[in-house]
Amino acid sequence: MSTFLDLQHVNVVRGGRTVLHDINLQVAKGEQIAILGPNGCGKSTLIKTITCELYPLAQEQTRIAIFGRPRWDLTELKRRLGVVSADLPGKPTLSITGYEAILTGFFSSSTLWPNLVATEVMRERAEEVLIQVDAVRLRDVLFGEMSAGQQRRVMIGRALAGSAECLLLDEPSNALDLLAQRDLRNLIVSLADQGTTMLHITHHIADIIPAMKRVICMKEGRIVADGPREDLLTEANLQWLFGTEVSLSERDGFFHAW
Repeated sequence: MSTFLDLQHVNVVRGGRTVLHDINLQVAKGEQIAILGPNGCGKSTLIKTITCELYPLAQEQTRIAIFGRPRWDLTELKRRLGVVSADLPGKPTLSITGYEAILTGFFSSSTLWPNLVATEVMRERAEEVLIQVDAVRLRDVLFGEMSAGQQRRVMIGRALAGSAECLLLDEPSNALDLLAQRDLRNLIVSLADQGTTMLHITHHIADIIPAMKRVICMKEGRIVADGPREDLLTEANLQWLFGTEVSLSERDGFFHAW
């Protein structure tokens, strides 16, 4: 199996403080992995390092290779990595339809500016993606009039539109109600069944779908555990990771903690 990501001895400093410490991580194409940890542990910083929004310290042992390449044109990299987060979109996105929002994924833009002309191939792909993420009913709905869960669904479609080879999901269930969380998880299950490579950043145990057989635990900017879900999703490990008492149950392959 070919490698999607290879990080070796990666250290990242922000504001004079080291926020990622000696990160070593290899991900194969086709893997679906959960990265679990409390708020502030460095999960989102890791995503920004993978997408080259942040750069590690230049050290002799440090290596970052994405799809086997150490250097990238950022425009090309954005086309191959689909990033979805809970961040609110910019104002230009709020006034376009679901269909148009998906088309912006081809251009990594917030709206379809006049100089951005979608080809017929792009338009056909956008229609396919609407079906793929079960968002046909949102095709002509203004993004700003959608619920948070509907917006998240469309943004996953946007991430997939530009032929993304890997989805980077950064806390996508944040601020969603219970029904929207369930619908989002079902969508992620469907994409995993299609063989989509996925890194899913979360601090919600229930977000870890059954297909995510590998779990990476982060704490204080470090990867502190990396292994099979059945070994790491235990009450003792979660209590240590989150620093609080945890009770854990499992139903239909999903874990629930309280």
